[in-house]
Amino acid sequence: MNTPNAALPTHVAISTHAGSGFMWAARDTMAMVWRNLTVVRRVPQLLVFALVQPLIFVFMFRYVFGGAIPSGAAGLPYVDYLMPGIFVQTVTFGAINTAVGLAEDKNKGLLERLKSLPMSRSAVLGGRVLADTTRNVFVVTMMLFVGFLVGFNTHTNALKVAAGVGLMVLFGFAICWIFALIGLSVTNGEAAQAAAFPLLAPLTFASNAFVPPDTMPDWLRWWAERQPLSITVRGVRALMLGTEPMDYVWGSIAWSLAITAVLAPLAVRRFRNS
Repeated sequence: MNTPNAALPTHVAISTHAGSGFMWAARDTMAMVWRNLTVVRRVPQLLVFALVQPLIFVFMFRYVFGGAIPSGAAGLPYVDYLMPGIFVQTVTFGAINTAVGLAEDKNKGLLERLKSLPMSRSAVLGGRVLADTTRNVFVVTMMLFVGFLVGFNTHTNALKVAAGVGLMVLFGFAICWIFALIGLSVTNGEAAQAAAFPLLAPLTFASNAFVPPDTMPDWLRWWAERQPLSITVRGVRALMLGTEPMDYVWGSIAWSLAITAVLAPLAVRRFRNS
């Protein structure tokens, strides 16, 4: 999905003091967040389309395949097993917009214009990632209501459910940095989408999001039980369902922080050198 180009809002000023410290970088970042969210406000179809794909997965696995798939947890309905996986898949797929948006901005010359301004270089990428994370919060909230409509029930309390939402949003934030690097490495939005799928496929489908890994071949099961998306799904299930050890919550946080710590500097360096 191509993200429309939009000029920087005239009422949000970019810092005129390059390299003047954290506050100026934060101000520049918020200006870029506002710019990217303005695109969503002006083109609300972007949010609609962001909901279509997870809705298709919900109805397909809930009503088409759900009767034939065991939940993997004694006494747990499949819909309760499924929905945390759908939530995490949604924020992961949402990160594609980071790659597409940056690739389109690069293709149209906007990134070159921004690099010529006296502003923080990290603000361009940070603003994009934070804006896409904000959109992920909205989309996941809507998907949580969809889950309740199709029979999903939480088995903990509201605080832990909110923590589960926070956990998956943090994971989505980390994944956005991977796709930021991809978006800066390709020529346009179509190439960014094509480059995203080889990464998304083993993360989302070779995982415990939809089916228990017990039924997989040993070599695939090893990956499905240890990869970061599966750890995050189990962390969300621990918080929302209480069926998994809380260790997976900390494991997911560790994965998210590690991915961000490695990929964010690489993406900023790529932006500076592009």
